[in-house]
Amino acid sequence: MGGPVRSGRPGAGAGGAVRRGVPAGLLVPALVGVAFLLLPLVGVLARTDWPSLLHHLTTPQVTQALRLSLVVSGWALLLSLLMGVPLAWLLARVPFPGKALVRSLVLLPMVLPPTVGGVALLLAFGRRGVLGPWLESTFGLTLPFHTAGAVVAAAFVAMPFLVISLEGALAGLRPSLEETAASLGAGPLRVFATVTLPLLAPALAAGAALTWARALGEFGATITFAGNLPGATQTLPLQVYLLLQDSPEAATSVSLLLLVIAMAVLVALRGRWTGGAVREARATPPEGAAAAADPAGFADLGAPEEGPTREKPPIRPGAGVGAGPAPAAAAEESDLRAELTGYTRFPLTAPAGTTIAVVGPNGAGKTTLLRALLGLTPRAHAEVLLGGRDVTRLPTHRREVAWVPQDGALFPHLSALANTAYGLRARGVPRAEARRQAREWLTRLGVGELAGRRPAQLSGGQAQRVALARALAARPRLLLLDEPLAALDQTTRARVRHTLRRHLAGFGGVCLIVTHDPVEAVSLADRVLVLEGGEAVQDAPPAEVTRHPRSPWVARMLGGNAWEGTAGPDGTVELAGGGLLTTAPGEATPPGPGAPVLAVIAPEAVSLHLARPEGSPRNVWAGTVRELTAVGSRLRVLVTSPEVPALVAEITPAAAADLGLTDGTRVWTAVKATEVTVVGL
Repeated sequence: MGGPVRSGRPGAGAGGAVRRGVPAGLLVPALVGVAFLLLPLVGVLARTDWPSLLHHLTTPQVTQALRLSLVVSGWALLLSLLMGVPLAWLLARVPFPGKALVRSLVLLPMVLPPTVGGVALLLAFGRRGVLGPWLESTFGLTLPFHTAGAVVAAAFVAMPFLVISLEGALAGLRPSLEETAASLGAGPLRVFATVTLPLLAPALAAGAALTWARALGEFGATITFAGNLPGATQTLPLQVYLLLQDSPEAATSVSLLLLVIAMAVLVALRGRWTGGAVREARATPPEGAAAAADPAGFADLGAPEEGPTREKPPIRPGAGVGAGPAPAAAAEESDLRAELTGYTRFPLTAPAGTTIAVVGPNGAGKTTLLRALLGLTPRAHAEVLLGGRDVTRLPTHRREVAWVPQDGALFPHLSALANTAYGLRARGVPRAEARRQAREWLTRLGVGELAGRRPAQLSGGQAQRVALARALAARPRLLLLDEPLAALDQTTRARVRHTLRRHLAGFGGVCLIVTHDPVEAVSLADRVLVLEGGEAVQDAPPAEVTRHPRSPWVARMLGGNAWEGTAGPDGTVELAGGGLLTTAPGEATPPGPGAPVLAVIAPEAVSLHLARPEGSPRNVWAGTVRELTAVGSRLRVLVTSPEVPALVAEITPAAAADLGLTDGTRVWTAVKATEVTVVGL
């Protein structure tokens, strides 16, 4: 075995690196394989009688066979499309018993010897076959030794190419695209025609081309099942077979024609129909997409953000609130009553006009809650009443629930304007009016000038605003937003948050917003629903959740120090990580000794000292500075201690400079007993 073959192209990138290290033991057999495939083609080219080529291809027998081949392959393609497209969709999207067997049946003609396939067709559709006598007596249809038989034989061996191409493409499409279309009011057939099929167009074109080429070149099944009758079943491959006996030169010329057709199909397919919309539909959001909000935003809690402050009148059950947008865009007033079972297990009620922020750690059931309300998940079931109307057993497209998933799920083949108008068109709004309203919503969300662009031409933030406009324009009774502002930068997020708040103030239905951003929860929501492990651990106004969080995760999300422990005697808390915390009795009845509790300490209540402080602090620990983070005009300092869990303090930059704080500085932390909030778990 020889050594590695080195490329003479230094720095040729990834491909060059591979070529530089190809072992000769692999390269030589690979080149032999290329030669093995190439030499027969060279033989055809070398043996072709070029001066007589045109004469051979224009003889009556060849032209008749060519016309018949085109007719047979065309009808075989049509038959394959009629049966293969639904079959591919069934295999890709519908779970059913015996799917593996059905897929094996689809692949069988590809591995079955063509003559065996012809025998099988003869035994099924022949005059003495299983269905042949019935077809002849009922419809007067005889397949063997007729052109229709040649079509059936060609479709039998060629249709698997179409099914395989489409099934793989369907499996690669993001389900959220079709689910979002359904949530906007589009029925299954409309979703298939306006979303699924356009996204499958490249795969459909590739599969159709391969199917047609395979049908054009079919020989074995055709001659066995349909015979070799001139003008009826004698296609071009059968003509080659006959010419080999009488005129080998003519057979070579016709073979060259078939070879050129096959190569033309393959060259046209190469990198042209295999990308496009399907690849876009699989792709992650474009540049600008960001993770969930940085905890640095916690410092903004309670501080007014840009624009007018939020003013929402008191919410009355069954009544909308606020002036809101134009009447044409307002949803019909609807309250929400839902009983969730399965992974999510709690009742959920909200009067019309309510906005609920849904928060919780990963895996808490936030997205499952939204999908249960849409009827899109087997993990949880929701008995749902909207405005007194039971929609539990209605399909998603008839529930009047609009959804913005985390990735926005914009349809990649439609412009921003067409995306926004989609829900309106699905609900029967005339095209011109739908586009007018869609343009208004895009303008309201600051992306009106991008109406003609497709999603691939938008940044992550722009795409998310278009997705919001599409959902709001659909005028739903229930609006579900799954981290709708996560892809926006801080400046754009504040502006879109203000716009969204203004529209939600006049929204007559109920809105649920899944978020990890405390600013969104406080500024947009009337209530904060905290989920953990599929259960609701707290459902209260934002101010109550901020002051008395009942979840360690929420307390930390809000920027507080959250320590779990056990209530001890005399207002103490024995911390789960070790240490003792002294508290002051509050207005509420303190948990009894031994009860599990959560102690919450605001970062600004933690003071830092270079020497042990004297005076009133009841909780004093020695520690080490491990991290300093700028949050607006203040600094957050992480201090670790062997006595208690890690503690975050918030101080001014001037105070940090006076203390000379750096990573590794030894400090003392102090917390007054009155600054500790204890909540029973």
